[in-house]
Amino acid sequence: MRSAGTDSVRRIRLGLVGIGKIARDQHLPALAADASFDLVATASRHASLPDIPGHADITAMLAAGHALDAVSLCTPPAGRFEIAAAAIDAGLAVMLEKPPGATVSEVVALTDRARAAGVTLFTTWHSREAGGVDAARAWLADATIRAVRIDWREDIRHWHPGQDWILAAGGFGVFDPGINALSIATAILPAELRVTASRLQVPANRAAPIAASLDLVLGHDIPVQVEFDFLQTGPQRWDIVVETDRGTLALHDGGRRLMIGGVAGQSGPNTEYPRIYRHFADLIRAGCSDVDLRPLQLVADAFLLGQCVQVAPFTF
Repeated sequence: MRSAGTDSVRRIRLGLVGIGKIARDQHLPALAADASFDLVATASRHASLPDIPGHADITAMLAAGHALDAVSLCTPPAGRFEIAAAAIDAGLAVMLEKPPGATVSEVVALTDRARAAGVTLFTTWHSREAGGVDAARAWLADATIRAVRIDWREDIRHWHPGQDWILAAGGFGVFDPGINALSIATAILPAELRVTASRLQVPANRAAPIAASLDLVLGHDIPVQVEFDFLQTGPQRWDIVVETDRGTLALHDGGRRLMIGGVAGQSGPNTEYPRIYRHFADLIRAGCSDVDLRPLQLVADAFLLGQCVQVAPFTF
């Protein structure tokens, strides 16, 4: 695949598409601290940045002659396919914020398109870069797993204030944060996961679930219980607990804090997005792609098997 140039030291000229909360909270600080990238343009319907050329959409950004090497897409998953396809067709490397697309088929099509164009495609799973995840994966590789419990409970009003799209069709609902848990689980557990049952609570005035309970199986018969809740008040919970023959492993705080047998293990600060951008730069310079669909496939299966229950209307 084509890299950003023959000079591996040259900074990668990046366009950022979507200037919403996640871009401001995570992508912009990570880019500002990364010497591999120059942020040279943005595209957003509703926002712009000081001193950076801004455009209404990717079509205008591509037509402006910025000599881009890559784009990072921070838009909601619905409608992202067309944006990513335009960037790939323009010969640019593409990084997709999670979830990488509104459907599995979209991302498969983008993967084929990027391969045919000879450009890098990177489906990011930022929670896999949390401080305790690598150590958890290494420890579990030699353990016999007996059961897994995932609790991912957060307050939508705090983390996604006024973001109606997230509860619309294609917005994923509680699976927008829940897919982070599934991305960690698929990274640390040494066998494949499959969904066997799913119960989805959908507000009467919305199209996507506000809470979900899943039954999964790890390997042949190891039970995995999952609870996602978007209405958590008070302390927020992002926990994965794995019972093994060697004791209990627990990842707390979204994977940042590791406990083994009740004793603190490896943990670290929030460097998820800096690590993502370092990996993106490495992929571009090596001319490679990194596409992992497993978390998205599990979400799709949860919707396919979902027993939907209507619950009280939700308003921000």
